[in-house]
Amino acid sequence: MTAATQHVPALAARAALNLPYTHVDDIFIDGAWTPAHGTGRNPVTDPATGEVWGSVPDATPEDLDAAVGSARRAFDDGEWPRLTPSERAAYLLRVAEEVEKRAEELSLTNTRENGSPVSESAGAAANAAGIFRYFATLADYLEREDVRAFPKGGGESVVRREPIGVCALIAPWNFPINLVMIKLAPALLAGCTVVIKPASPTPLSLRVIIDAVAAAGVPAGVVNLVTGSGRLGDSLVKHPAVDKVAFTGSTPVGRKIAAACGELLRPVTLELGGKSSAIVLPDADLDAMSEVLIRSSMRNTGQTCYISTRILAPASRYEDVVDMVTRTIAAGKQGDPLDPGTVFGPCATESQYKTVLEYVESGLAEGARATTGGRAAALGAGLEGGYFVEPTVFADVTPDMRISREEIFGPVICILKYDDAGGSVEEAVALANNTEFGLGGLVFGGDPEAALAVADRMDTGSVGINFFASNHAAPFGGRHDSGLGTEYGIEGLNAYLSYKSIHRRAKA
Repeated sequence: MTAATQHVPALAARAALNLPYTHVDDIFIDGAWTPAHGTGRNPVTDPATGEVWGSVPDATPEDLDAAVGSARRAFDDGEWPRLTPSERAAYLLRVAEEVEKRAEELSLTNTRENGSPVSESAGAAANAAGIFRYFATLADYLEREDVRAFPKGGGESVVRREPIGVCALIAPWNFPINLVMIKLAPALLAGCTVVIKPASPTPLSLRVIIDAVAAAGVPAGVVNLVTGSGRLGDSLVKHPAVDKVAFTGSTPVGRKIAAACGELLRPVTLELGGKSSAIVLPDADLDAMSEVLIRSSMRNTGQTCYISTRILAPASRYEDVVDMVTRTIAAGKQGDPLDPGTVFGPCATESQYKTVLEYVESGLAEGARATTGGRAAALGAGLEGGYFVEPTVFADVTPDMRISREEIFGPVICILKYDDAGGSVEEAVALANNTEFGLGGLVFGGDPEAALAVADRMDTGSVGINFFASNHAAPFGGRHDSGLGTEYGIEGLNAYLSYKSIHRRAKA
């Protein structure tokens, strides 16, 4: 019995849900919801059923000019950049409160948009509020005077931290709320103004965030929202009145944005794809690993950039690891993402569903062994049209296989074997670093110091030891094909600052 057939959810509550913003005709410009100029529409599809349940405007160039112009005026002539950091921090705290008031609305809208199980999306508001509260604590850092003496004496430099300007914030569909908030919060604290462009499959949950921003009293023009296709995002990146771009999404799209920003000499932060590895050391506690496995390696039905979907197991314990991973994944409930007991939902879009199935087929064709899953799910009970792929574990994976090298972004885990003769982890580290990506990673081991030593050798932006979680106060960013720049922490705030040095003679 596979994970896909163990649990067929009851759907009695689905039809009774009264969700906001089903079909909308406006975008948010200059502090108000404003009708879009064109008649184009972008549909919003429930990936659990394949049914269209809403639509938003496909913004026109005129709409985009209005949004960017609003942000430009608010930055050049408005009060926001001229408030003290502490005054802006007070707004951030109010936004956090307003976001928390909308927790249920955010969760249900998010789940209907991208299929994230409510067990995942239920925490989105709390995490988003936490991001705003963390960055509010950095107001003192911005207000602290920074005076640096000349190395040879005779003068000093006053270093000013100033907001970089109008920022284009472009969100992905897998975590449409929090992956905007980690851009929006530092941008606002720094004194920037912004134009947000959601991913086209997930435009509605961010309207709830905009309502929270407006309710918090953030001045008109500081935050603007436009919806539309990738074409609109491309135009936003290249708009002449934009000063900085921050994007989370796929590496191919990130390359195009990087090229455009390079041509324009425009600062850009890119958080892109990943193919992270979990190194299982010979002394790892497999029972403890099983408790964090789904969160660490299959979070959000495998649609998480940093998760460790390549598990590197020692040859001496390979079958034990395969058995544990298989049992853990197969036991996870797959079904209606609105069911609080669901662990694995659908792929977020039909396109991603087809991509994941292609990878599964390629794994089978290249000789990998599916120990659970390995096909499209057939759940029934009203979900027949949904984009469900059975959570899949592949054993006997070799480094040359596509499923081992390329980001799948779906419910697929690959388990590779490394030679641990004599307790060596050399091959494991080499396998972990033999990738074009460098975003996340894990080390599972019984000896904390030995695990830390392995983590230090992994060529990646973040590594967890026996668990993985993002820390708002610690920098998060990718290496190589996983991106440019940093989010979270003081480093994430600095990405929205421009520096000015004022040189003067030292005081007598």
